[in-house]
Amino acid sequence: MNKQDKLILLAGIFFTALFVSNVVSTKLFSMGSIVLTAGLLTYPLTFLISDSISEVYGKATATKVVLIGLFTNLLMLVFFFGAIHLPPAGFWEMQAEFEMILGAVPRVVAASLAAYFISQLFDVHLFHKLKELTNGKHLWLRNNGSTLSSQLLDSIIFITIAFAGTMPIGVLLTMMLTQYLVKLVIALGDTPFIYLTVKWLKKEDPVLEEEETSYVS
Repeated sequence: MNKQDKLILLAGIFFTALFVSNVVSTKLFSMGSIVLTAGLLTYPLTFLISDSISEVYGKATATKVVLIGLFTNLLMLVFFFGAIHLPPAGFWEMQAEFEMILGAVPRVVAASLAAYFISQLFDVHLFHKLKELTNGKHLWLRNNGSTLSSQLLDSIIFITIAFAGTMPIGVLLTMMLTQYLVKLVIALGDTPFIYLTVKWLKKEDPVLEEEETSYVS
């Protein structure tokens, strides 16, 4: 598989994780007393992939992937809207359930898209800023630094737009904190995987393999 094919594969996984996150986020699950959305299982993968693309293919390519992700997400919503409003067959009794899963509340959809767009572009920008500051060294630092910062931004934007005014500020802050803590754990856990992904992407080009492979400075 050549370098271009690997980019196409990664972009495909990025879009898949993004779409699945938006659909499965209608499912809530509990971890002790904490209630979270199922989208937390797939959405963090998008940051791992965007950082990998940033590292190997550059800022411009990563930005294009993020922008295409926004466009395809909007396109998905248009398709969902069309499917929901098709007249159901007389014997089909699942229209309400269908609408419940795919017909997300507009405010929540707007919150999701705004959080995605701003946090992903911020992630790409900060990743490359950290790369400049470290002279291209310490992949673990720019991966964790950009992801942890952008995930915090994502949580703040989403919770604020989706729920501000519908519940007390204390509850909103608790939701932001719990979501971010879970994202933080997942982000720290993906460090070995970005090294593996980047090594795989650079494998066919010896020049690109000069990047450090150690987690420590």
